[in-house]
Amino acid sequence: MSQWLTDDEQRAWRGLVQMTSRLDARLNRELQQSSGLSLADYDVLVLLTEAPDGRLRMFQLVDDLQWEQSRLSHHIARMQRRGLVAREECTTDKRGAFVVLTDAGREAIEKAAPGHVDTVRRLVFDGLSGEQVAMLETFVGRVLSRLAPTEEAAPAGGRVHGRS
Repeated sequence: MSQWLTDDEQRAWRGLVQMTSRLDARLNRELQQSSGLSLADYDVLVLLTEAPDGRLRMFQLVDDLQWEQSRLSHHIARMQRRGLVAREECTTDKRGAFVVLTDAGREAIEKAAPGHVDTVRRLVFDGLSGEQVAMLETFVGRVLSRLAPTEEAAPAGGRVHGRS
């Protein structure tokens, strides 16, 4: 039998949902205006810049981004048309492909990252004390560990250029 959320839980839950929706929308809008990259483009490029040789298998991107395969395929195709990434066949697995960061993709994220980090800092971290940042990290870690009980949850904020 389900139990309804308490009033405190309901306020916290709705605030969290509203915050994440607004934050994603604002980050996407500001990133688009400043660099021409979408937040989705940025997320893909971050993962590729952190990968050895700037290349990842499609299934790795699906796992890391938690996107549906079809969404990733369509998005990679759009990024490929813009010259941000390339696809390369996998010689060891003919069914698989690599997504590879191009020079244009690396240049795009290197130009976008400083402004994006400034936006994240301004919208999130400038309004928090060191203690609150530590509490946020703990909170995020606990929720992530419950979302992936069979895997070790990645520490919050582990990406250099990540959305944070």
